[in-house]
Amino acid sequence: MRFDPFDSAVIDHFHAPRRASGAAQRVLSPEAFAAAQAEIASWAGYAVTPLHPLPALAESLRLGAVLYKDEGPRFGLGSFKALGAAYAALRVLQAALGKRLGRSVTLAEIRSGALRAEAAQVTLCSATDGNHGRSLAWGCQRFGAGCRIYIHAEVSEARAQVMRDFGADVCRIAGNYDASVAAARDDAQRHGWFMVADTSWPGYTEPPRDVMAGYGTMVSEACAAMDRAPTHVFVQGGVGGLAASVAACLRQNWGDAAPRVIVVEPALAPCLRASAQAGRATAVDITAETIMAGLSCGEPSPLAWEVLVEEASDYLAIPDALIGPTMRLLARPLGADPQIEGGESGVAGLAALIAAARQPGLRERLGLTGESRVLLFGSEGITDPEIYAAMMAEAD
Repeated sequence: MRFDPFDSAVIDHFHAPRRASGAAQRVLSPEAFAAAQAEIASWAGYAVTPLHPLPALAESLRLGAVLYKDEGPRFGLGSFKALGAAYAALRVLQAALGKRLGRSVTLAEIRSGALRAEAAQVTLCSATDGNHGRSLAWGCQRFGAGCRIYIHAEVSEARAQVMRDFGADVCRIAGNYDASVAAARDDAQRHGWFMVADTSWPGYTEPPRDVMAGYGTMVSEACAAMDRAPTHVFVQGGVGGLAASVAACLRQNWGDAAPRVIVVEPALAPCLRASAQAGRATAVDITAETIMAGLSCGEPSPLAWEVLVEEASDYLAIPDALIGPTMRLLARPLGADPQIEGGESGVAGLAALIAAARQPGLRERLGLTGESRVLLFGSEGITDPEIYAAMMAEAD
């Protein structure tokens, strides 16, 4: 096999027994998931993204199956985030326009363009590492609203330009992702804009709840394509919204047969692992930026944490050194496995799986065997062509 870095990679593992008491139904209800999926499925350009079996990789790792849900093609935006911010933007606009017009407003009215002139008087705002902002800018362009996006110092110019191309006003600030969230919150309050964030804080829960509900469309598609539940899911961390949505939707789909949830984070930004260790949502200081730009988050979303504390059993923090080899493996696969274009953040779950399966102690602790069926969410494809090309050019 070609995975030399994986054999010796230092993977920080923390096991946290589940404390289930219903958050998977309470925070993200089946009705919320169903409403989001029905709305998103009505959008022009909607198509189910592929769930790729990787049998040659599974055999090489001595696993029963590896299934990779490829979100690269989603709405032409390159990531699963297309499902979250745009849907939440629509819901925020529904409430804002209903208040302005003094009547009930339907999502279909906004989607159809019937209220485009009214929507143009509303500005939606958020912070992003790239993909969330791209989805929000795309949604605002579709629905006619103004859009203001805050990015931090390390977000690539190529990602910023895509948001501008969708009509967003992009503001780059000094500092990291958490600093950009603070700047967006302050300016939104000052100017009367509406925040559409993928993270929550006290008193602010509905837009991030809608973001997570939108992500459930991806999970429901994966479940519909499987004839039985996976045994494990390795899912990217960040603020926790993706992982919480995946965990809740899998629990609702498979009940007691739902898979073991393993959250994967960069070693440089392990806020969810720190939260699991502390037993409460806990922030960490980010002193260096990870190549996994979409996962460079120092503060977890409290709303997402409500689900993860009950549904996630394991937390893995991985080094950046695994990301390039994993991206190249997908592009130049083993055997007859399909070629897949995976982005830096999107392959983190797969990188962790390869390392865990190849390290006997970690393999045993995670319960990986020849019967394991592992589900992965390739949450992004090529979102910055220059970075992707540079990663492909490196040698393993």
